[in-house]
Amino acid sequence: MTASGDSELLSALTKHPFFEGFEAEFLRAIGVRANDRRFGVDELLAKEGTEADLFYAVLEGKVALEIGSGDRPVLTVQTVGPGEVVGWSWLVPPHRWRFDARALKPTHVVELDGDVVRRVLRQHPAWGFQFMVRFMPVLAERLENTRVQLLDIYAR
Repeated sequence: MTASGDSELLSALTKHPFFEGFEAEFLRAIGVRANDRRFGVDELLAKEGTEADLFYAVLEGKVALEIGSGDRPVLTVQTVGPGEVVGWSWLVPPHRWRFDARALKPTHVVELDGDVVRRVLRQHPAWGFQFMVRFMPVLAERLENTRVQLLDIYAR
């Protein structure tokens, strides 16, 4: 965490529903290079196919998770808001974004460095297990929402 914002970012993570119940030591460890970030409407937090090295805890705003292809319009798979997280591609090699993440409203996040989080999870297996138990439902929900969207498209 940046020197000037250590306490504010730690407080934001402590209060964030995804991180509720994690030890302060864990939050400090993963937040070593955390940043307080704000995105304007239509600004991308992530671009499909680019390097995925960040993980976002949404504090305010709304983010669309989108997929697109050259011959079809962009499809919003899910929207996430305060108390939710954006990004899982930083966790899974080859660490490339699988979706676009676009701010639908002015959005305020804590931006976490994926390399730092992966290192902490490897070095502290108990924290890693707790994190993955918390993270898997997020991943499962994203997969289910993608499945539903694809069924909707191809059922037509």
